[in-house]
Order: sequence, then structure tokens, then C-alpha cells
Amino acid sequence: MQPYWLSRPEPDAAVRAEFDALLAAALAAGPGTAIDYRLAAPRWQFLCHIADHGEAVLHGSSDPDITRFEPRQSNDILEFGNRKAVYAAADGLWAMFFAILDRPRRRMSLTNSCFRVLGEDGSVSEPYYYFAVNNEVLQQNQLSAGTVYLLPADRFEREPAYVEDGRRLLTAQAASLEPVEPLAKVLVEPADFPLRIRGYDLATQLARVEADPGGFPWLSADEI
Repeated sequence: MQPYWLSRPEPDAAVRAEFDALLAAALAAGPGTAIDYRLAAPRWQFLCHIADHGEAVLHGSSDPDITRFEPRQSNDILEFGNRKAVYAAADGLWAMFFAILDRPRRRMSLTNSCFRVLGEDGSVSEPYYYFAVNNEVLQQNQLSAGTVYLLPADRFEREPAYVEDGRRLLTAQAASLEPVEPLAKVLVEPADFPLRIRGYDLATQLARVEADPGGFPWLSADEI
């Protein structure tokens, strides 16, 4: 695996039990509940635990007041991601990344990915991540507080696994072709995000993408 891919640690069993209790209380409180998160463990671990265990898929947004998600036409080079749908992530960090970006008010360019490697023996690897934005986002501190919404996983389909460089990969992308109402939500801050977000010169990135559309994440040798 290339060194630019990031990974995350797993919480211990005691912490996972606390997560389960907090989630159960939030779901019992009714749809759209704002979870009052006061556990010692970081919020990203709670969100990852929820997504990893299939209770919900997650959608990150800078809007804290969404009560119903309507399908919208996306723009993607792959068929699964180029539909009129509600999109979500089966991963807590990927959803949090989108939550802390103030995209409605600022123009920005994103390069990101989240996937697991599927073994021939049925094993599933830890998730791998890559997060990058144009330099201005980081230089001008265009990150902001956001909200991660918990959406019912049984209303979503996962993107099918695909083969790349001889490995079967499963992304965390999920989609629903129908409107969806959130089960609950968690407020997050940029400081809650634990992984590196790279910055890039936008003109250079666009030129690299045009020259090699399949060259994700379009880093030079010294940047890797």
C-alpha cells in the first residue's frame, strides 16, 4: 500500500459498549435526535463504530437542520456515483470530512477516497483513507463546524466491489434512490478530525488529472 494512504486505530471493547448504549438511547428518543456527545472517546471513533457495525450509514453536511434528504443528481465518472440519489458513507471519517467543509458558501476542490481490501479468504482489511483539498481551503481556514447525520442503512445500497491492480476493493459509498429521513445527528468540529488533510495547487492538480485521469491521487514522486 502506498504511504499516502492513511489508516485508523480501533477502540477497545469497553469503549464500544459505551458507544452502543449512547446510540440505543438516541434511537429510542426518536427520529432526528441530536446526540449529546459527552464520552471521553473522540467523536470520530463513535461515528466509525456506528458505520462499521451497520446500524446506519452517515452523511456529512455543514447544514445542521436537515430533516429530510432528497435525491439529487450527482456528477461522477462512475455509474454508481452518477445518479440522482441520496449519497452516504459506510464510514465515520469519510462522512466527517464532508461535514467540516463549508462547501455551500465557498468554492473548493476535493480529492478523497475511502476503501477496504477484500481478501480471497473472505477477509476485509482496515479502511484506508486519502483526503486533500485545494490550498486555499487550508490557508484561509475554510473548515467549519458541521453535522454528521445517521441514516437508516437498510434504505441504502453499497457500491459494488471492483478490481484495481489485482486487488478487490470495496469503497464506503452508499446510495438511496428515495428520500430518507435521519435517525439522529452528531455535531462535529474541525478539531475532531484526526487525520491529515493535504493541500494542493488547484491549477497543477487539474493539469495532472487531465493528463492522467486514472492517476489518483495525482501526486508527484516527492509528494508521495
